[in-house]
Amino acid sequence: MSVSKRVYFKLAGVAAALAMGTTASLSALAVDITGAGATFPYAVYTKWADAYQAATGNKVNYQGIGSSGGVKQIRAKTVDFGGSDAPVKEAILDEVGLVQVPTVMGGVTIVTNIPGIESGQLKLDGATAADIFRGAITKWNDPAIAKLNPGVALPDLTITVSHRSDGSGTTYAFTHYLAKQSLAFQRDVGAGNTVNWPANAVGGKGNPGVAANVQKIRGTIGYVDIADAMKNNMNFVALKNKAGNYIVPSQASVADAAAGADFKVKGLAPDLLDQSHKNAWPITSATYMLAYEKGTDAARQKGVVDFFSWSLNNGQKMATDLGFVALPANVVKMVEAEMKKIK
Repeated sequence: MSVSKRVYFKLAGVAAALAMGTTASLSALAVDITGAGATFPYAVYTKWADAYQAATGNKVNYQGIGSSGGVKQIRAKTVDFGGSDAPVKEAILDEVGLVQVPTVMGGVTIVTNIPGIESGQLKLDGATAADIFRGAITKWNDPAIAKLNPGVALPDLTITVSHRSDGSGTTYAFTHYLAKQSLAFQRDVGAGNTVNWPANAVGGKGNPGVAANVQKIRGTIGYVDIADAMKNNMNFVALKNKAGNYIVPSQASVADAAAGADFKVKGLAPDLLDQSHKNAWPITSATYMLAYEKGTDAARQKGVVDFFSWSLNNGQKMATDLGFVALPANVVKMVEAEMKKIK
Protein backbone atom coordinates (compact mmCIF):
# COMPACT_ATOMS: atom_id res chain seq x y z
CA MET A 1 0.00 0.00 0.00
CA SER A 2 1.39 3.43 -0.92
CA VAL A 3 2.20 6.04 1.72
CA SER A 4 -0.60 8.30 0.43
CA LYS A 5 -3.18 5.50 0.81
CA ARG A 6 -1.96 4.69 4.33
CA VAL A 7 -2.28 8.37 5.30
CA TYR A 8 -5.76 8.53 3.76
CA PHE A 9 -7.06 5.50 5.67
CA LYS A 10 -5.46 6.71 8.92
CA LEU A 11 -7.14 10.11 8.56
CA ALA A 12 -10.44 8.44 7.69
CA GLY A 13 -10.18 6.34 10.84
CA VAL A 14 -9.50 9.40 12.96
CA ALA A 15 -12.50 11.18 11.39
CA ALA A 16 -14.76 8.20 12.08
CA ALA A 17 -13.57 8.00 15.67
CA LEU A 18 -14.19 11.71 16.12
CA ALA A 19 -17.66 11.36 14.61
CA MET A 20 -18.47 8.49 16.94
CA GLY A 21 -17.17 10.46 19.88
CA THR A 22 -19.32 13.46 18.93
CA THR A 23 -22.41 11.27 18.64
CA ALA A 24 -21.68 9.73 22.01
CA SER A 25 -21.22 13.17 23.53
CA LEU A 26 -24.52 14.38 22.11
CA SER A 27 -26.21 11.23 23.39
CA ALA A 28 -24.71 11.80 26.80
CA LEU A 29 -26.04 15.38 26.79
CA ALA A 30 -29.57 14.24 25.90
CA VAL A 31 -31.77 14.08 28.99
CA ASP A 32 -35.38 13.12 29.54
CA ILE A 33 -37.39 15.25 31.98
CA THR A 34 -40.70 14.81 33.74
CA GLY A 35 -43.36 17.23 34.91
CA ALA A 36 -46.80 17.05 36.50
CA GLY A 37 -49.57 19.38 37.54
CA ALA A 38 -52.32 21.53 36.07
CA THR A 39 -54.65 19.90 33.55
CA PHE A 40 -55.26 23.24 31.81
CA PRO A 41 -51.90 23.27 29.91
CA TYR A 42 -51.78 19.47 29.39
CA ALA A 43 -52.72 19.66 25.69
CA VAL A 44 -50.14 22.31 24.85
CA TYR A 45 -47.33 20.80 26.97
CA THR A 46 -47.77 17.41 25.29
CA LYS A 47 -47.90 19.06 21.86
CA TRP A 48 -44.73 20.98 22.62
CA ALA A 49 -43.09 17.82 23.97
CA ASP A 50 -43.76 15.91 20.74
CA ALA A 51 -42.36 18.74 18.60
CA TYR A 52 -39.40 19.24 20.93
CA GLN A 53 -38.50 15.54 20.79
CA ALA A 54 -38.69 15.59 16.99
CA ALA A 55 -36.37 18.60 16.90
CA THR A 56 -33.87 17.62 19.61
CA GLY A 57 -34.34 13.95 20.46
CA ASN A 58 -35.02 14.81 24.11
CA LYS A 59 -38.19 13.50 25.77
CA VAL A 60 -40.54 15.38 28.06
CA ASN A 61 -43.28 13.55 29.95
CA TYR A 62 -46.04 15.66 31.53
CA GLN A 63 -48.90 14.27 33.62
CA GLY A 64 -52.06 16.33 34.16
CA ILE A 65 -52.91 15.67 37.82
CA GLY A 66 -54.20 19.09 38.90
CA SER A 67 -52.41 22.18 40.16
CA SER A 68 -52.35 21.07 43.81
CA GLY A 69 -50.71 17.80 42.79
CA GLY A 70 -48.15 19.65 40.69
CA VAL A 71 -47.09 21.87 43.57
CA LYS A 72 -46.89 18.85 45.91
CA GLN A 73 -44.76 16.88 43.44
CA ILE A 74 -42.25 19.63 42.75
CA ARG A 75 -41.94 20.32 46.49
CA ALA A 76 -41.35 16.59 47.04
CA LYS A 77 -38.76 16.65 44.21
CA THR A 78 -40.42 13.74 42.42
CA VAL A 79 -40.61 15.69 39.13
CA ASP A 80 -38.29 18.08 37.31
CA PHE A 81 -40.96 20.76 36.97
CA GLY A 82 -44.45 21.37 38.28
CA GLY A 83 -47.44 22.95 36.60
CA SER A 84 -49.93 25.20 38.39
CA ASP A 85 -52.68 27.55 37.24
CA ALA A 86 -52.71 29.07 40.73
CA PRO A 87 -49.52 31.10 41.21
CA VAL A 88 -47.51 30.09 44.25
CA LYS A 89 -47.18 32.82 46.87
CA GLU A 90 -43.93 34.77 47.02
CA ALA A 91 -43.17 33.61 50.57
CA ILE A 92 -43.35 29.95 49.51
CA LEU A 93 -41.23 30.54 46.39
CA ASP A 94 -38.54 32.08 48.61
CA GLU A 95 -38.86 29.47 51.35
CA VAL A 96 -38.62 26.45 49.02
CA GLY A 97 -36.26 28.04 46.50
CA LEU A 98 -38.54 27.82 43.47
CA VAL A 99 -38.53 29.75 40.21
CA GLN A 100 -41.99 30.42 38.78
CA VAL A 101 -42.74 31.60 35.25
CA PRO A 102 -45.91 31.82 33.12
CA THR A 103 -45.97 29.71 29.96
CA VAL A 104 -49.32 30.37 28.23
CA MET A 105 -52.54 32.21 29.01
CA GLY A 106 -56.18 31.30 28.80
CA GLY A 107 -59.56 31.99 30.26
CA VAL A 108 -61.91 30.18 32.59
CA THR A 109 -65.27 30.03 30.84
CA ILE A 110 -68.78 29.54 32.22
CA VAL A 111 -70.54 26.82 30.21
CA THR A 112 -74.12 25.57 30.32
CA ASN A 113 -76.46 22.84 29.12
CA ILE A 114 -79.87 24.57 28.96
CA PRO A 115 -82.36 23.27 26.38
CA GLY A 116 -83.22 25.96 23.84
CA ILE A 117 -80.43 28.36 24.90
CA GLU A 118 -77.62 28.76 22.37
CA SER A 119 -73.99 29.67 23.02
CA GLY A 120 -73.61 33.33 23.96
CA GLN A 121 -77.37 33.88 24.29
CA LEU A 122 -77.50 33.75 28.09
CA LYS A 123 -76.14 36.84 29.86
CA LEU A 124 -74.88 36.90 33.42
CA ASP A 125 -73.13 39.48 35.55
CA GLY A 126 -70.61 38.58 38.22
CA ALA A 127 -72.99 38.91 41.17
CA THR A 128 -75.67 36.71 39.59
CA ALA A 129 -73.10 34.10 38.56
CA ALA A 130 -71.82 34.08 42.14
CA ASP A 131 -75.36 33.51 43.48
CA ILE A 132 -75.81 30.58 41.08
CA PHE A 133 -72.51 28.94 42.01
CA ARG A 134 -73.11 29.38 45.76
CA GLY A 135 -76.54 27.74 45.48
CA ALA A 136 -78.66 30.84 46.21
CA ILE A 137 -80.29 30.71 42.75
CA THR A 138 -81.56 27.23 41.94
CA LYS A 139 -83.86 27.65 38.90
CA TRP A 140 -83.03 28.89 35.42
CA ASN A 141 -86.15 31.09 35.28
CA ASP A 142 -85.23 32.85 38.54
CA PRO A 143 -86.16 36.59 38.41
CA ALA A 144 -82.50 37.63 38.81
CA ILE A 145 -81.52 35.72 35.65
CA ALA A 146 -84.68 36.81 33.78
CA LYS A 147 -83.90 40.48 34.51
CA LEU A 148 -80.58 40.16 32.67
CA ASN A 149 -82.15 38.26 29.77
CA PRO A 150 -85.34 40.02 28.59
CA GLY A 151 -87.03 38.16 25.74
CA VAL A 152 -85.16 34.90 26.38
CA ALA A 153 -87.39 31.89 27.10
CA LEU A 154 -85.79 30.61 30.29
CA PRO A 155 -86.99 27.13 31.29
CA ASP A 156 -88.43 26.15 34.67
CA LEU A 157 -85.46 23.83 35.18
CA THR A 158 -83.37 23.06 38.25
CA ILE A 159 -79.77 24.28 38.11
CA THR A 160 -76.98 21.76 38.73
CA VAL A 161 -73.50 23.16 39.42
CA SER A 162 -70.56 21.20 37.98
CA HIS A 163 -67.19 21.79 39.65
CA ARG A 164 -63.70 20.33 39.92
CA SER A 165 -63.38 17.49 42.44
CA ASP A 166 -59.56 17.77 42.54
CA GLY A 167 -57.38 20.61 43.79
CA SER A 168 -57.39 22.93 40.81
CA GLY A 169 -55.84 26.17 39.59
CA THR A 170 -58.91 26.59 37.37
CA THR A 171 -61.03 26.54 40.53
CA TYR A 172 -58.57 28.98 42.13
CA ALA A 173 -58.99 31.55 39.33
CA PHE A 174 -62.75 31.06 39.04
CA THR A 175 -63.56 31.28 42.74
CA HIS A 176 -61.29 34.28 43.25
CA TYR A 177 -63.19 36.05 40.46
CA LEU A 178 -66.58 35.22 42.03
CA ALA A 179 -65.34 36.21 45.48
CA LYS A 180 -64.45 39.63 44.05
CA GLN A 181 -68.04 39.97 42.84
CA SER A 182 -69.81 38.75 45.98
CA LEU A 183 -68.98 38.84 49.69
CA ALA A 184 -71.69 36.19 50.16
CA PHE A 185 -69.83 33.85 47.79
CA GLN A 186 -66.59 34.45 49.70
CA ARG A 187 -68.42 33.66 52.94
CA ASP A 188 -70.37 30.58 51.79
CA VAL A 189 -68.01 28.96 49.27
CA GLY A 190 -64.62 30.60 49.63
CA ALA A 191 -61.77 31.07 47.17
CA GLY A 192 -58.93 28.64 46.48
CA ASN A 193 -57.89 25.41 44.81
CA THR A 194 -60.63 23.59 46.73
CA VAL A 195 -63.76 25.22 48.20
CA ASN A 196 -67.10 24.39 49.86
CA TRP A 197 -69.49 23.91 46.94
CA PRO A 198 -73.26 23.90 47.56
CA ALA A 199 -75.46 20.81 47.88
CA ASN A 200 -76.70 21.07 44.27
CA ALA A 201 -73.16 20.53 42.93
CA VAL A 202 -71.50 17.56 41.23
CA GLY A 203 -67.75 17.07 40.96
CA GLY A 204 -65.63 16.04 37.99
CA LYS A 205 -61.92 15.25 37.80
CA GLY A 206 -59.96 17.73 35.73
CA ASN A 207 -61.41 20.15 33.20
CA PRO A 208 -62.52 17.16 31.06
CA GLY A 209 -64.55 15.80 33.99
CA VAL A 210 -66.41 19.07 34.49
CA ALA A 211 -67.03 19.37 30.75
CA ALA A 212 -68.42 15.82 30.64
CA ASN A 213 -70.85 16.56 33.49
CA VAL A 214 -72.13 19.70 31.77
CA GLN A 215 -72.61 17.89 28.48
CA LYS A 216 -74.59 14.97 29.93
CA ILE A 217 -76.74 16.64 32.65
CA ARG A 218 -79.60 18.94 31.53
CA GLY A 219 -79.69 22.23 33.39
CA THR A 220 -76.03 22.13 34.37
CA ILE A 221 -73.67 25.10 34.66
CA GLY A 222 -69.93 24.66 35.10
CA TYR A 223 -66.54 26.24 34.55
CA VAL A 224 -63.76 24.97 32.27
CA ASP A 225 -60.79 26.52 30.54
CA ILE A 226 -61.39 28.03 27.13
CA ALA A 227 -59.30 25.42 25.29
CA ASP A 228 -61.38 22.51 26.64
CA ALA A 229 -64.61 24.42 26.04
CA MET A 230 -63.69 25.15 22.42
CA LYS A 231 -62.54 21.56 21.84
CA ASN A 232 -65.86 20.22 23.15
CA ASN A 233 -67.97 22.81 21.27
CA MET A 234 -69.67 23.89 24.50
CA ASN A 235 -72.22 26.66 25.07
CA PHE A 236 -70.70 29.80 26.58
CA VAL A 237 -72.29 32.36 28.90
CA ALA A 238 -71.82 36.01 27.91
CA LEU A 239 -70.35 37.58 31.06
CA LYS A 240 -70.47 41.27 31.98
CA ASN A 241 -66.97 42.67 32.34
CA LYS A 242 -65.62 45.55 34.42
CA ALA A 243 -66.23 48.00 31.56
CA GLY A 244 -69.92 47.01 31.53
CA ASN A 245 -69.87 44.98 28.32
CA TYR A 246 -71.17 41.44 27.90
CA ILE A 247 -68.28 39.39 26.50
CA VAL A 248 -68.19 35.90 25.02
CA PRO A 249 -64.84 34.24 25.83
CA SER A 250 -62.33 34.11 23.01
CA GLN A 251 -58.59 34.17 22.48
CA ALA A 252 -58.89 37.85 21.51
CA SER A 253 -60.75 38.82 24.71
CA VAL A 254 -58.18 36.93 26.81
CA ALA A 255 -55.35 38.76 25.02
CA ASP A 256 -57.11 42.10 25.62
CA ALA A 257 -57.35 41.32 29.33
CA ALA A 258 -53.64 40.49 29.52
CA ALA A 259 -52.60 43.58 27.57
CA GLY A 260 -52.96 45.87 30.58
CA ALA A 261 -51.36 43.56 33.14
CA ASP A 262 -48.01 44.30 34.76
CA PHE A 263 -45.91 41.12 34.81
CA LYS A 264 -43.04 42.81 36.67
CA VAL A 265 -43.87 41.12 39.97
CA LYS A 266 -42.30 38.23 41.88
CA GLY A 267 -43.02 35.00 40.01
CA LEU A 268 -44.29 36.98 37.01
CA ALA A 269 -47.85 36.45 38.27
CA PRO A 270 -50.02 39.58 38.02
CA ASP A 271 -53.74 39.51 38.83
CA LEU A 272 -55.39 39.09 35.43
CA LEU A 273 -58.95 38.93 36.78
CA ASP A 274 -61.54 41.59 35.95
CA GLN A 275 -59.25 43.81 33.89
CA SER A 276 -60.67 47.14 32.69
CA HIS A 277 -60.18 46.84 28.90
CA LYS A 278 -63.53 47.25 27.15
CA ASN A 279 -63.22 43.83 25.48
CA ALA A 280 -61.47 42.00 28.34
CA TRP A 281 -62.68 38.55 29.32
CA PRO A 282 -63.19 38.88 33.10
CA ILE A 283 -61.79 35.47 34.13
CA THR A 284 -58.40 35.52 32.42
CA SER A 285 -55.48 33.61 33.90
CA ALA A 286 -52.03 32.30 33.07
CA THR A 287 -50.57 28.90 33.83
CA TYR A 288 -47.18 28.57 35.50
CA MET A 289 -44.12 26.33 35.48
CA LEU A 290 -42.27 25.72 38.74
CA ALA A 291 -38.69 24.48 39.04
CA TYR A 292 -35.98 24.56 41.68
CA GLU A 293 -33.56 27.49 41.53
CA LYS A 294 -30.78 25.14 42.65
CA GLY A 295 -31.39 21.53 41.66
CA THR A 296 -29.40 18.40 42.40
CA ASP A 297 -29.15 17.30 38.74
CA ALA A 298 -27.59 19.92 36.48
CA ALA A 299 -28.53 18.08 33.27
CA ARG A 300 -32.19 17.86 34.23
CA GLN A 301 -32.26 21.51 35.34
CA LYS A 302 -30.82 22.48 31.98
CA GLY A 303 -33.34 20.19 30.30
CA VAL A 304 -36.24 22.12 31.87
CA VAL A 305 -34.82 25.46 30.72
CA ASP A 306 -34.07 24.15 27.23
CA PHE A 307 -37.58 22.69 26.79
CA PHE A 308 -39.47 25.80 27.83
CA SER A 309 -37.08 28.15 26.00
CA TRP A 310 -37.55 26.10 22.83
CA SER A 311 -41.32 25.94 23.29
CA LEU A 312 -41.79 29.66 23.96
CA ASN A 313 -39.83 30.52 20.82
CA ASN A 314 -41.06 27.74 18.52
CA GLY A 315 -44.42 26.63 19.88
CA GLN A 316 -46.56 29.76 19.98
CA LYS A 317 -48.61 28.83 16.91
CA MET A 318 -49.18 25.35 18.33
CA ALA A 319 -50.55 26.94 21.51
CA THR A 320 -52.83 29.26 19.55
CA ASP A 321 -54.14 26.41 17.38
CA LEU A 322 -55.13 24.54 20.57
CA GLY A 323 -57.13 27.48 21.94
CA PHE A 324 -54.49 29.00 24.22
CA VAL A 325 -53.19 32.56 24.13
CA ALA A 326 -49.47 33.11 23.65
CA LEU A 327 -47.51 35.28 26.06
CA PRO A 328 -46.72 38.77 24.75
CA ALA A 329 -43.22 39.04 23.27
CA ASN A 330 -41.98 41.29 26.10
CA VAL A 331 -43.19 38.74 28.68
CA VAL A 332 -41.37 35.92 26.85
CA LYS A 333 -38.13 37.90 27.28
CA MET A 334 -38.91 38.30 31.00
CA VAL A 335 -39.53 34.55 31.30
CA GLU A 336 -36.23 33.72 29.59
CA ALA A 337 -34.39 36.09 31.95
CA GLU A 338 -36.10 34.54 35.00
CA MET A 339 -35.26 30.99 33.89
CA LYS A 340 -31.55 31.87 33.96
CA LYS A 341 -31.88 31.49 37.73
CA ILE A 342 -32.52 27.75 37.30
CA LYS A 343 -29.11 26.19 37.92
